[in-house]
Formats: sequence, C-alpha cells, structure tokens
Amino acid sequence: MSDADHEQVSINTIRTLAMDAVQAADSGHPGTPMAMAPVAYTLWQRHLRFDPNDPIWPNRDRFVLSIGHASMLLYALLHLTGVKAVSPGYEVLGEPAVSLDDIRNFRQIDSRTPGHPEYRLTSGVEATTGPLGQGVAGGVGMAIAGRWMGAYFNRPGFDVIDFNVYVLAGDGCMMEGVSSEAASLAGHLKLSNLCWIYDNNKITIEGRTALAFSEDVAARFSSYGWNVLQAGDANDLEALSRAFQAFHQTADRPTLIIVDSHIAYGAPNKQDTAAAHGSPLGEEEIRLAKRSYGWPEDARFLVPDEVVSHFKQGIGDRGRGLRGAWFDRFEAYKKAYPDLAEAFRKMHHRELPDRWDRDIPTFSPDEKGDASRNTSGKVLNAVAENVPWLIGGSADLAPSTKTNLTFEGAGDFSANHPGGRNFHFGVREHAMGAVLNGMALCKVRPYGSSFLIFSDYARPAIRLGALMELPVIHIFTHDSIGVGEDGPTHQPIEQLASLRAIPHLVVLRPADANEVVEAWRVIMTLRHQAVALILSRQNLPTLDRSRYAPAVDVARGGYVLADSGGGLPQLILIGTGSEVSLCIEAYEQLAAAGIRARVVSMPSWELFEQQDRAYRDSVLPPAVTARISVEMAATLGWAKYVGPHGVSIGMETFGASAPLQDLQKKFGFTVEHIVEHAKELVENLKQ
Repeated sequence: MSDADHEQVSINTIRTLAMDAVQAADSGHPGTPMAMAPVAYTLWQRHLRFDPNDPIWPNRDRFVLSIGHASMLLYALLHLTGVKAVSPGYEVLGEPAVSLDDIRNFRQIDSRTPGHPEYRLTSGVEATTGPLGQGVAGGVGMAIAGRWMGAYFNRPGFDVIDFNVYVLAGDGCMMEGVSSEAASLAGHLKLSNLCWIYDNNKITIEGRTALAFSEDVAARFSSYGWNVLQAGDANDLEALSRAFQAFHQTADRPTLIIVDSHIAYGAPNKQDTAAAHGSPLGEEEIRLAKRSYGWPEDARFLVPDEVVSHFKQGIGDRGRGLRGAWFDRFEAYKKAYPDLAEAFRKMHHRELPDRWDRDIPTFSPDEKGDASRNTSGKVLNAVAENVPWLIGGSADLAPSTKTNLTFEGAGDFSANHPGGRNFHFGVREHAMGAVLNGMALCKVRPYGSSFLIFSDYARPAIRLGALMELPVIHIFTHDSIGVGEDGPTHQPIEQLASLRAIPHLVVLRPADANEVVEAWRVIMTLRHQAVALILSRQNLPTLDRSRYAPAVDVARGGYVLADSGGGLPQLILIGTGSEVSLCIEAYEQLAAAGIRARVVSMPSWELFEQQDRAYRDSVLPPAVTARISVEMAATLGWAKYVGPHGVSIGMETFGASAPLQDLQKKFGFTVEHIVEHAKELVENLKQ
C-alpha cells in the first residue's frame, strides 16, 4: 500500500467511525467530522507536536476542537493514535483514553465520549467545548500562557516552553461575538504561536450561512492583524501542509487558515444540507458513503490494522522523539536552573511555593475601615509577589477593581514584553473569561476582574470554567446598590444568586478586611474550583476581632461572628459582605434591649455546604427559627437558611440612582429596619 493509500484509508477510518458512532447513538453530528477528517489527519500526522503516550507532556502542542459538536472527529483521532489515559494525579495509565467500546458508546451515560468534548473526563481533550466560540477564545488564553511561560522559564539554550496552539473552528464560532473579542486581542498581542483553522462549509443548523452571514472573514481577520491563508479544498493534503508550514514560519502575528469543505463530504445527496450537520445520516446514506470510499458497506466500527500502524509510525514515533528530547533538555535545565525547574514543577501540579503567604497583611480594628476592593488589592499584591505564576488583569477597569500588580518587576504583558504579569483585556468581559480558562488549562493561575454587574457578560465562560473545574479567580467589585449614583444599570441585583447557582463555583463575599485576607487564603489553596470574589466599592468597618470571632473560619463558609451567650439565641442575623456590619450594629441594639441575638457571617454558601451537618447545626441551630438574612441583592436562595419562619431583607426590584445612604434608607438596609424586623419576629414566635 502506497503512502497516499495509507493516508486515504486513515482519513476514511476517521469518517466511518464518526458515521457509525452517530448512527448507533441516533444522535450527533457526522457531517463536520467527515468533512474535516483530512484537515485533522494532516495536522496530527504531519505537524502536531504531541506524544500519544504522554498526553500531558508540558511542551506539547495544544489542539482544541472549538466546533465541539464534531466531537467524533477528536474521539476518532484519540483512538486511532493510541492516546493513553491519565489519572487525576497526573499518572499516565496503560489503558487507552478512548477505546473502540467508548466510541460504540458515543453519547451514552457515563461514557468517555460525551456529545461535546469534556476536559478532565477524556484524556487528550485539551478543553471542554460546545458553546461555539469558547474554544477559539480559550485557545487565545493558551497561547498567552505559552508566551508568558516561555518568557518566565526559558533561558539561553533551554527553550522549555515554545508550544503552538491549534484551534479548529466553524461558521458558528465566527458568528459568536466572543470570537471577535478574542481574535481582536490575539491580533493586538501578535500571538504567533496561535493558529485557527476555519472550516468554511457555509452551513449551520438552519441551512446556508447566507441566511444570516455574509461578511468577508478573511478581510476581517486581516484587519485584526492576523496572517490569513486560503488553503482551498479540505481534501488537498499538500495545500494544507503548506499552510501549516507557513504558520510555523510566521513570527509576528497569529494565523487563520481558511479551508473550504462540504458538509457530510462523500455522501453525494447529503452535500450542502443542514440535516447531516445535526442528525445521523441513516443506514442507506452510510452505505452510499462507504461505497464511495471503497469501504465494506456493512462493516461497523472497522479499524484496519494498517491504520493503527500508520499513525504509530507518524505522530507516534515523531511525538515520542520530540517528548524524549524535551525531557533530556529539561533534565539539563534542572541542573542549571534548579529553582526555576522546581517552580515549573509546582506550577504544573497546581502546588504553591513555600511560604507563599508570608507577606499577607493583617488589619487592625477601624470604624471607618476601607473598601474590600482596596483591601483585596493589597492582599493580591502580597500573594502575587510570592507566587510568580499568579497573573491577570481587568476588562479595562483595573484602577477601579484594584487588581494592578504594583510591585517591582510586575510589568504589563504585551507583544513586546510577554513576561509582564498585568494583563489588559480591554472592554471584553466575555473574551476575558474564556481567555482565563485557556490560561488555567496551561496551569498558570489567572485572575480577571470587572464590576459585578458585568459578570453577566462573562457568565458563559465562567460556567464553562467551573464545568472544567479550573481554579480561575474572578474578581468582581461594585458588589451591590452601594454603587450609588451610577443607578440601576450598574447595580447588581440578581448576579449573586446567578453565580451561586453555578456548580463548582465558589462565591466569596467577605465582610471586612480580615475576611478578605482569609478569603485569599482559601482561594489560593483551591486546585479544582473556580472562584468569584465579590468586593465592595464603599468602605466597610474593620471589625474588632478581640471582641468578635476571628475571621479564620471564612474557610468554613459561615461562622458565628457574635453571640450573646447564655444558651441558644432567640434570634440569628445572617449577613454577607457590607451588610454584616449592619447586623453587628443591630445585634448590639438588640442586646441592649434584652434580646439574645447571634450574628452569623456567611461569606460563602458553597464552602458552608461542604461542612458536616454537626458544624452547620452549631452555627444555625435548627431549634432557633427566628432568623433574618440581610443582603443588598435578590433574596432568591436565602429561604434555605432563614427557614419558613424567617425574614430575608433584600432587593425585590432594581435599584435607583442616588447616594448610598439614601438608597439604604429607601430599600430598608438600615440598622433600625433590621431591629424592627427582629423584635417583631421574636415577639411573633413567642406568641
């Protein structure tokens, strides 16, 4: 069999596995995997720096399937190239990442081949994709991380990080706004280690893209500052190879390779139809397609032995050699730069440097206090100076979110200074969230910031990062109607409830400076959970911890901050953030009136729910049913903690434009209002 024959049989094996898997599941998208099989084959077999026997080798090239509905394309590649499974402890196992049985169980319960690729579920999947545009934007983050790591770790003669990032995208990715944000940023930063491959098949679910999409994509990306290449026919392997080689030779900008294809290529009467994009082909169409490939028409899930051997002799041998050479180089690097090598190891295992928290400040009692955004900025700088791979920035709001790293040597990340640690994402909240995910996938520890109201713009990426269990740090300031005169357009109401609804996302809203300190201690030790740190613009009193409980139990999500003693309290006041100080003042007035009250600070519902029942009941005794929650946000969810007899003081409407004190009075966030409710509640329960 000639080389060309081996190539064609390998491509057709990818196609037929996709057809058969989708047909068996009676669900999925066979068209794009069939059309893009030659493109993926060319990249993986001829160009990708990747070792199937070690799919987490740090300097491997990354391949991201942004068109996640074409997941069978990736699963077929993982199976045919023999990619090995990796344990959660970073141990490469002997078993395949995707077996033929996994492909037979495509889209079935507990399968490693879900409908859209999932990071941490299937080894070799570099990112969870599905929502279109997220993959390409995450790829920008990977390329940024690669650039930063190269600048930080590389030394003359020791290029330990210089990987490339390839992302396969489609028309839907190009239409989604997040891709425009990300592409603009990538062009500005001249990320020459980034290559997007655009499947220009002119089909979406509703039909021809001409229904809604007529822009000149090539001109658009040229205006972004990208190198735009037209590869032509998706089946022209040599033209594709030339395009990838041109990407490798481009040193001053990212590359977009435009590939023309027909959906469900090979099934003549299915070409250019949306049906093959989003549904099985059907038995008859599969037979026709296989006949056109010269394939046994009734064979199912057929993998010829020569195809497996062909991939072993291509990507297998090449990847093994490249990986081996890298590890030899890294051994020499460890001897020459032992401290850098140890930092590299810790970063890739999500460990922290020794004594990383040695410079975190403590804060003395202060009735005036400070905004928690200011306190957080001080703590962030203290931590980041000792954790070199803690890097990030803001969506054009760093002066307000206080997220600039100001210590000597921090610098700004730019095309000409890729070692800078301050990132300027521009007014691009959605892309920022997706870029942070991509950075975290490469094991740096990223943070991004904006106002809490704009978490809505970033929410799709926040959700996807939580799904991937990435320890991304989202910092949101201007956390309530405390924004004041900016009015209801900028006053978050439902955002806290919305963020708390996302699984695997820890929401932390600290009440004073020392709770901010403890919040950062929690954040930095998380390895597989994203965090939303919610901070105030207005000053918060720094509580006297000699009089009230220490803040260390922020790590438990909720704790007894103030208690009247003498048995069970008559009433529990529960607050978060700026409202805790209101609860403390109300507590003092209630104590003076002879009412035994307790104040519970609950900065994180998620951390509180992780505690055992005994601890939770010690903080919120079931026998005490008189409870009041106080939070300047929607009350949704607080019923779980106040119970059927309790009261939630919160927002039932949008806010208003006025000074903070006027807003607090208008919406009931005053000590007098809390005390009034408390006395009424205690009296009613007595009766």
